[in-house]
This record gives sequence, C-alpha cells and structure tokens, in this order.
Amino acid sequence: MVRTPADRRSPRAWMRIAFAMFAVGWGANQFSPMLIVYRHELSLTAGEVAGLFLVYALTLIPGLLIGGPASDRLGRRAVVWPFVALSPLATLLLVLGPRSLAMIAVGRALAGLCSGVVFGAATAWVQEVSPDEGLSVRRSALALTAGFGLGPVVAAGLAQWASDPLVVPYLPHLVIGTAAAAVLVGTPEGAASRSPARVRPVGPMGPVATARRWPPAAVRTRQFWLAVAPGSPLVFGSVALAIVVLPEEVTSARTLSAGFAGLMTVISFAAGVAVQSFARRLRDMLAGVVAGLVCAAAGCAVGIAAVASADRVLAGVAAVFLGLAYGLCLVSGLRQAEHMASPDERGAVIACYYAVAYLGFAVPYLAAGLGALAGKTGAFVALTAIIAALALWTAGYAASLRRSSGRPEGDAIVRWSRRNRDSVSR
Repeated sequence: MVRTPADRRSPRAWMRIAFAMFAVGWGANQFSPMLIVYRHELSLTAGEVAGLFLVYALTLIPGLLIGGPASDRLGRRAVVWPFVALSPLATLLLVLGPRSLAMIAVGRALAGLCSGVVFGAATAWVQEVSPDEGLSVRRSALALTAGFGLGPVVAAGLAQWASDPLVVPYLPHLVIGTAAAAVLVGTPEGAASRSPARVRPVGPMGPVATARRWPPAAVRTRQFWLAVAPGSPLVFGSVALAIVVLPEEVTSARTLSAGFAGLMTVISFAAGVAVQSFARRLRDMLAGVVAGLVCAAAGCAVGIAAVASADRVLAGVAAVFLGLAYGLCLVSGLRQAEHMASPDERGAVIACYYAVAYLGFAVPYLAAGLGALAGKTGAFVALTAIIAALALWTAGYAASLRRSSGRPEGDAIVRWSRRNRDSVSR
C-alpha cells in the first residue's frame, strides 16, 4: 500500500517515535545518579567514576555521525528500530554484572551507541510525520527531556530506598525499553526517507545520481559554526553541571546521596520542559540561544555562592537557571538545524547538531580542571565568565545578521542560512 502524507502524519506515528526517544533517553540518563551509588558500593576512584561517565560519550558521538546519514539513505525505521531494541539490552548488562566494572563499561558503551543512532535519526523522523517544523521540535525536545528527566529520578529513588541499589533501579527501563521497541514496529517512514543520492539533470541522458558529500551542506556553512555551534555544548553542559557537578560540590562524603542528585535532576529538567513552549514561539531563534546562555551564566553565578557555602538550596536555584538554559538552547538550536537542513540531509544535519551539543558532557571535566587550578569556587567563577562571553558573542553575531539582512525577524536569519547552504551544495 502506498502511504499518503496523511498516513505519515497521523498522531499515532509521531507518538510511537516520541515514545521510543523517551525510552532511549531514560536508558541513557538513568545512570547519572547511579555514579554516586557505584562510587560508594564499589569503592571506585574518581578516575574510575569519570571513566564510566566518559565511555558513554565516546560511543554516542560516533553513533550520531553514523546514524543520521544512514537514516537519510536507508530510511528512518530501518536504522532507528534495531537500536531502540538494543537499548534495554544495554541495561540488562548492568543488571547482570552489577559489580563488574568491565560489564558496566560495556553496558554504558552500548547505551551510548544506541542513544547516538536514535536521537538524530528519530528527531528527523518526528519532523517528517509532524504537520510543521516548530511543532516537531517541541515534540522531539519534550520526548528527550522527559526521558532524560524521569529516568534518573526513578533510578535515584529506587537506589536510595530499594533493597538492591545496584539492580532494582534498572528494572523499569527493561520494561519501558522493550515496550518502545514493540510499538515502533510498523510505524510509517517519514516523507523524506530513503533518498540514497541527490538527483540532478546532467546532459542528454537525463537525471544522474551523485553521492552526498560529508559533512552535509548546512554544516559546511559559516552560520552553523558561528551561530549554531557555539551555544550547543551548553545544552547538555548545563544539565551536567546541575546533576553531576553541583550535587558533589555542595555535599560531603557522608551526606552525598542518590536522592539529592535525583532532586536536582527533577528541578533542572522540570525547568527545561517548562520553557520549551516559549522557546518554540520565538521568531528569532538566535534570541532563544542568547537567552539560554544568559540563564546558564546566571546558574553558574548562583553556583559560586552555592559551592562557597555548601548550600543545597542555592544549588537548587542554580539548577533552575541551568535547566532553563538547557530547554532554551535545545529547542532554539534544533529549530536552527532543522531550518538549515535540506530534506534529504535532515538526519545528518540534526546528528551533527547533537554531536556538538554532546560535547557539553566534557563540562564536568572542565570544571574539575579549573577547580584544580583555582579551587571549587574559582571554577564556577571561570565558567560564569566563559559563558557570559559566549552570550555576548552570540548576541553580537545575531545583531550583525539582522543588520546585513535588513530584517529584525528570525526568518531573515533562516533565509540567509539557506542561501549559504545552497551555495555550498552547488
């Protein structure tokens, strides 16, 4: 049966894909509060804890760079479904080897690969089955944020109060991940899936297929690197500060608890969800990025006082600002990436955007390095200054784009980026 656009854009289709993104996001982030549990239950060193955190990112970014372009060529479902199905298997490895550092590392590496492949390709898939781009960004961002937020909250609660804190926190994801793989079967492809090559008329023989260049055309534009990329690491860098760095800095070894890390996760992701609708309605997408960077700088500024006084209340206030930064930067950045992408490179462009955004996972290591040089409080002072400078840069660049286009609206920026993308693709 030939699927019509109405078939592809049925409410059931996007909900299935969003649920798969939610499930994989849950599996990805349920591990964050468990780092505290492993640290104490297995007597891990700081280096071993950092290694468990890093191994996820080491497989996630290659997964993004492979999964997005592959889904442009092979179709969204053919690429997304196998890795949605593998996500609960990654969690099963954590259940089967709760005290084996090697098994935990393999489970996290597989989780990172699943996340990388699914996030970029599924975000493009949601856009193709949604009635408009703005709504699709909201749907994708909400699905990811819900998974990122609820996964660690449930895991933290179970780790704090369940009888087996190394196993029980992972059981919910085994059920959710399996259900997500089941409901995704039969979901229709997006409107732009299965376009293996560009087709251009050449000479008397008619259309000739030409291979895609890498990176995709939109990523080869100046605007991607000057407007989209600079603020992207603060998408996940902000929440990493809120749920990884601050809980450790404002509590002592005796009082460090998975429960408090879970609370910080609730606060930051709730703020991120609350602001996403506002970010979607902004006509000027760069204004959303600037606002997100300002919130990130404000969160780090509050973090200075929180770390200096080991105050959990101030840490919670900082988490609100950092969560707002996450929501504003994620939605505004995704909107820019989707607008810049041509239909046959949508998965690849979104994957590149996520790859840059996930560099934010290095922020805890940056904070640790700055802390070694300037102390814990000095690290947050330096982060505040760096992010504030980034916000000023982005605001100045947005103003220069408006002046050059003669229009105040974000639509002028979009048209400017598309002209540059088209010139690169030619």
